[in-house]
Formats: sequence, C-alpha cells, structure tokens
Amino acid sequence: MGRRIRWLGLALSLCFLLVLAQLVNIQVRQAQALDNSPQNPRIAATRFDNLRGDILAANGEVLARSVPAPRGSAFRYVRQYPTGSLFSQIVGYDSPFYGTDGVEGEYNKWLVAHPQSPQNLGQILTPPRPAPDSVTLTVEPYLQALAQHELSTIPSADKDGAIVVLDPKTGAVLAMASSPTFTPNPLASPDVNVEKAAHHADFTVPDHEGFYAGAPLATYDPEPPGSTFKVVTTAAVYNLKPSLEGFTYPVSKCTKLPDSTKQLCNDATSPAGATPCGGTIPEMLPPSCDPGYANLGLALGGATLWRQAELFGYNQRPPIDLPSYVSPSTFPAPGTFSATKLGPPGLAYSAFGQQDDKATALQQAMVAAAVANGGTLMTPHVLSVVRNAQGQVVDRYRPSVYKHSMTPAAAAEVTRLMESVATAPDGTAYGIFPPSLRVAVKTGTAQTGLPDLSADIHDWMIGFAPATHPEVAVCVMVPFQPSGTYGATTAGPIMRAVLTAALHPPPGQ
Repeated sequence: MGRRIRWLGLALSLCFLLVLAQLVNIQVRQAQALDNSPQNPRIAATRFDNLRGDILAANGEVLARSVPAPRGSAFRYVRQYPTGSLFSQIVGYDSPFYGTDGVEGEYNKWLVAHPQSPQNLGQILTPPRPAPDSVTLTVEPYLQALAQHELSTIPSADKDGAIVVLDPKTGAVLAMASSPTFTPNPLASPDVNVEKAAHHADFTVPDHEGFYAGAPLATYDPEPPGSTFKVVTTAAVYNLKPSLEGFTYPVSKCTKLPDSTKQLCNDATSPAGATPCGGTIPEMLPPSCDPGYANLGLALGGATLWRQAELFGYNQRPPIDLPSYVSPSTFPAPGTFSATKLGPPGLAYSAFGQQDDKATALQQAMVAAAVANGGTLMTPHVLSVVRNAQGQVVDRYRPSVYKHSMTPAAAAEVTRLMESVATAPDGTAYGIFPPSLRVAVKTGTAQTGLPDLSADIHDWMIGFAPATHPEVAVCVMVPFQPSGTYGATTAGPIMRAVLTAALHPPPGQ
C-alpha cells in the first residue's frame, strides 16, 4: 500500500509541475502573443472600436485619419485618406479585410489605441484611457505633388517611373513618387466587396508596362541602372583601388573585349553609329564613355566592384521603415557574371550598369546621397516624430549611419567628376541645369532590349545639389522608353524641376 501511495504522490507531483509549467508558458512566454492574438475575444471586440491616430506630412497636412463609420456598419470608424493616391505607396492602408501596410502597418503600435503614460499625479492615481498617437512623417507635400506631376509629363506614352528625394545628411525621405499608383480609400471601405475589387485592381492586375499600382516602382522593381552605375565604378577606384586613378583608355569608337567575339561600341551597336571617347577617368565620365568604363571595370576586377556596390547597399534590402514592397538591388558576386546575354565577359557590361546589374530608384538615390554626404550613407526613413493625444512627443526618429560607403576624399573626387557631367561641354547633362543650382549629376541610358539593343531604354539620372554643401539627393528613373531617348533628355528635365523646387520651396513650405 505504501508503495502505491508513493507512486500516486509522484504522479500527482508531476501533474502539478506540468500544470505549473503550462501556467508559466501562458502567463510569461506566450503572454504577449496571446494578448495580441486576433482570436483573443478582447482584441476581437476592440477591432470594431477601431479609432486610429492621424498620419501627418512634415508640414502637418493630414494624410490619414479616422472618421465615424456609416450607420449600420460593424465598425465605429473608417479610415480616410484625404490626399488620395498622392502618398498611398508610403502611407499604405488600413483595411478591415486585408489588414495594414505601409506606414499604417510599420507604426501600427502607435496608431492603435494603447495605454497612455501618466503626465501628473492625478493620472497616476487614475490612469488615462487608452488612446492612439499621431505619426508625423518626413515627406513634403509640395515636393511629392511636383514629383507626381513630373512623371505625368514624360513625353512618351509610357509614363511609368519613379522619383526619390532624400536629405543626404539625415536620410529623411522628402518625396517618393511612383507611377502607377493607387487610391487607398476603397481598401478602407467597410464593404468587403469594395475592398476586394480594389485590391484585385491594384495588386494583381499589371498595367501595360508590367508594373502594379500597389507595388511602388521606387522601391520594389529593380531595373538596369545604366551609366548611373559608373558612379559606383568611379568610387571603387578612388575608395578601394587608388592605383587606378591614372587609368587611361585610348580614344576610340569601340573596344574588343577579351574572351569574346563581340565588340562594345560607345552608345551604338556598331562602329558606324558610335561616338569616339576615351582618355583619363575625369575625361571619360562627363561623356559617359562605355568602352572606357568597360575596360576600367575589367581592371578593377569583379571582387572590387562587388565590394564597392555592397558598400552602397547593393545585395541587401534597404533598411527603410516600410514593411513591404522593398526589394534589394543586385550586383553579381565575383565569378558569377552572366555570359548568356551580351556575351562574355559580363563584368565589362556590369561596370557601366547593364547586363547583370539591377537597381531600384531608392538604391540609386542612396548612391547619390552617400557621395553628397562625404561618403557616409544615412539610413533612409519616413518617420519624423510620434505625438500622443496631448500633442507631446513620445518618440522621435534618430538619424543613424547605414554604411560608410567611401572615404571623404574619395567622395570629394567623385563629386567633382559628377559636377563636370553638367558643366563640361561634352558632358551628357551639359546645358540642362542653370549654373545657379550647382548640381552634381550622372545620367544613365540602359539599353536592355534583346536582340535589338536600341529598344526598351531605361532612362535615369541621379544627383544632388548644391554640390558644395548638398541639401538634397535625387534619383529619377523612367523605364521602357522608346529608341532615341536618353537619361539626359527624359530624366534630365524632371531632375531639374525637382532640384529647383527642393532648393527653392514655395512660400509657407
């Protein structure tokens, strides 16, 4: 009998320990997950009491707010986006059916009602009711509106494109516009059928150029960056391999690449249409000499170019505070360059931004910003401050360094060369900008059509101003343009308008 009692006691003790372990598991380990679970009855009940905080632009303009829902709705509030499509790809949406995205999702913990910190003794004794905070962004409405308008002025029928404007000193996103874009209000509708129809149109049906309105072209779709990548190649020389600073390529129309039966001609598919170019690096960058930079890339080597590309953020998801539709830009690892498209060696073509290179507008804006900021690349961000219901600041974005992309001396050399793109008579951007802007830029014309390399032109321009003390860095990307277009002619006027507006904002902005 005593033995049986001992076994029973042991079994009961084990059961007690198991119950205790499960209690610890529920009360401690899983407490937060269970507290926030959609299956939690308390959460399910408060879902319908869905008041959220405002999302504001840098100037205080309301970009998202909650208003009382129509009578008969299961929800107490419905989300409203007063600026329509203008900021949709940054602000995102709060959808009863699809959930949140964009800033709505990234900073959801501030935007939903949550316990407020007591501000005085009375509130310590009687805590204030849970309330949402407001989130203020870094974006400037006048600049965003201008950028969106400029995309509509693209001369061809293909008007998809992207513009990113950064503060190089802090990484703040001042504007980030893409075409196509979408209107978020239907996605916030209490009518689930309206939501589903909007989501289908915006996220599953591409436009005639193959892009989706719900996926920002600025951050999601990397394309060959063309000669804007020559900034990376140039930086690799001054930053990583200064022994090549005296590199010279003999003036010629075309170059015969090693291990290849093909020849690479400057801005042409044959010697007949090519323009002679060559000389030193300061002589090759302004006219954007493709054969010269192909040979410079071969001299640098794949490992050096790959390292410099990664110092600018290639092959990594940019750390911008947006939860989705942000893609990494890619530069091939040494030894993996494709030989199936334009022919070996792929490194020669990748050195001037074609073949295996892919970049988003955000990435190339980051390249320009790193040069502008003396080689230091700041983390891109859209958050400025968070304020509680009483207007007090409860959180603030603190600028941080993302990468040390190059030395200050190297950045100064690259800046000088980028200035000459706009000031030298043979520069590809010569005559586009008034001298008063003092720009440092680089054009890009990526010829991606195969087998006809003159088709499917991706037109680019990156730059910053003023070159002596940069305030803004910009990338303009216009994909799939017709033959005969150039980064200078398509992206150049847009860049001029954006830089002018950013440096000379209208009164009151």
